[in-house]
Parts: sequence; structure tokens; C-alpha cells
Amino acid sequence: MQTKLTLRLDEDLINQGKLYAKGKGVSLSRLVGEYFKLLTKEKVGPQKIDAPVTDSLRGLLRGANVKEENYKQYLEKKYL
Repeated sequence: MQTKLTLRLDEDLINQGKLYAKGKGVSLSRLVGEYFKLLTKEKVGPQKIDAPVTDSLRGLLRGANVKEENYKQYLEKKYL
């Protein structure tokens, strides 16, 4: 069952939303509805990253004794 919803938003934001929806070939209502679904979707476990290289690096440093200061020193040596 569909029902009407009134949202009060900045006019520029509404116009941007309409342009975006038009570019995607969907209505603004559908776009907002899909976003609401995404927001309320229950997240289970770690999120899958759609980038194989990045995904392969996940957890690589788990348990490593790496401190922020060490990384800063590394960058200073490399770029200075």
C-alpha cells in the first residue's frame, strides 16, 4: 500500500534531488523510498567492499604493533 508523505526541504536540495533522479531514470519518490530501504536495512557481518584490491587488504595489519607516530616518521622520511 502506498501513501503520501510530505517533506519540507530546502528548494535547492529538492531541485538537486530531481536532477539526480532524472539522470538515473527514476522518480524522486522512488529514489527517496530506495534510500529509506537502504537506511533501515539490517546490516549483518562485515560489509563487502566492491573493490578486489581494497578487499584483499582488509585485516592485513590486525595484531600488528603499528603506531601513528611510526607512520608519520615514515612519511616524513619519504617526502622530506
